[in-house]
Amino acid sequence: MRISIIGAVFALLAAPVFAGDAMELGPDTDITENGTLNPHEMSMAGVMDKIRNGETSMVLCSQGYLVTKSGRHELARELFSNCSNAGWTGTMTWMSQLDDNGLGGPQDLEAATEWNRRAAEAGDPVGKFNRGLDLMRGWGVARDLEAGRRMVDEAATDGLDVAKRLQAAEYDLDEVTPDADEWRYMNMF
Repeated sequence: MRISIIGAVFALLAAPVFAGDAMELGPDTDITENGTLNPHEMSMAGVMDKIRNGETSMVLCSQGYLVTKSGRHELARELFSNCSNAGWTGTMTWMSQLDDNGLGGPQDLEAATEWNRRAAEAGDPVGKFNRGLDLMRGWGVARDLEAGRRMVDEAATDGLDVAKRLQAAEYDLDEVTPDADEWRYMNMF
């Protein structure tokens, strides 16, 4: 009895492999007349295939964090750029970070602050905060303390804790910027 049950299970499992229209199975098999075999479902290759085909979602776009933290900045830039252009504001702030630091491309302060502006205008609290910092510092944009404070205030109203902290420190940028970074934000001209 056990042998016949085991045999039946094996026959059911093996049936697709031995069927008359069976196709070669393996990691290199892609699209067949019956669909995609062995798709890159849970891999970065799968994420990038979807992004390159115009798909975006919170889950797909969030994968850029792992990509950039692994040092693959060009790939992160491609992913974040596509997601940003589709309206995902969190990826706009990541594009700003990449441009601000010259990761995956040349440093471009104007592009960095433009990404923050876009995120802020779309209602993203982090984008508002970063835009406020850009304006207060004159980083990639003309310095405007009042406009910068207004952006920080909006981010604080939206509930962003770091913006509330900056307000409580009376907009002292040392509150949110480590001393080691002060040289970076010095206006030399």
